[in-house]
Amino acid sequence: MKLRIGVPKGSLQESTVRIFKKAGFSIAISERSYFPSIDDEEIEAVLFRAQEMSRYVEDGIIDCGITGNDWILENDSKVIRVADLIYAKQSLRPVRWVLAAPNASHIQSPKDLEGKKVATELVNVTRKYFKKNRVTADVEFSWGATEVKTRMGIDAIVELTETGSSLRANDLKIIDTVCESTTQFIAGKKAWQNSWKRKKIEAIVLLLKGAIVAEDKVGLKMNVHSKNLARVLSLLPAMKKPTIAQLSDKNWCDVDTIISEKDVKILIPRLKEAGAEGIVEYPLNKVID
Repeated sequence: MKLRIGVPKGSLQESTVRIFKKAGFSIAISERSYFPSIDDEEIEAVLFRAQEMSRYVEDGIIDCGITGNDWILENDSKVIRVADLIYAKQSLRPVRWVLAAPNASHIQSPKDLEGKKVATELVNVTRKYFKKNRVTADVEFSWGATEVKTRMGIDAIVELTETGSSLRANDLKIIDTVCESTTQFIAGKKAWQNSWKRKKIEAIVLLLKGAIVAEDKVGLKMNVHSKNLARVLSLLPAMKKPTIAQLSDKNWCDVDTIISEKDVKILIPRLKEAGAEGIVEYPLNKVID
């Protein structure tokens, strides 16, 4: 038996392959094939665009897959949401679909778009958004390059953004957030009811989540004399508590902990000043609670 899993083609492809690698699965994608190779004989991978992934999972064409919550909503797909995997192209934050308009326009709120034209790839979600705001707007599908549509007679757009830099580069201002989206690991109902496939999916998700938790963290270990231990420990943030092991010299111990990578440059000089020696920073692939 094999588990057929959908790998998102396009903007999420590179980050997905990287996260799978950290989780222990090596995926190799050929430019001429939609069937990537993966170093697990129990898995068969298929490339699909994130926009259509949830429909193929719902229809049972694939057992499970990775896509954005935005496209699950857009397709109104009835699937099992196995896990929320917060990773994107550039960051470990949810991405946003935002309503944006030209900086020079009078548009300040959704209500200013009554009777106006709005372009987006996320048509159904956008229509529901305007309906919720009691605004009748003409929402049309955009085939791409949405940011430039306001120069071609479109009054506003709804577009995906992580940092807002592309919108600013196109002289657009954000009016409102239409929805937030994180990456989702989803499964079809039939596959989820199969005990072998469900167990395999849960194992994959456990490893993926561990890889994501490790993304912005590093391991830190050091030798500390007993007289300095309390002072060093007071400086150390940790997911739980640092691991302390006595060395062959009973006056010294090894201290091992996990910390946020952004804190390392501030913390290491302080640890050295507090008496820590032999400080070693090392990368992490997975952190599993």
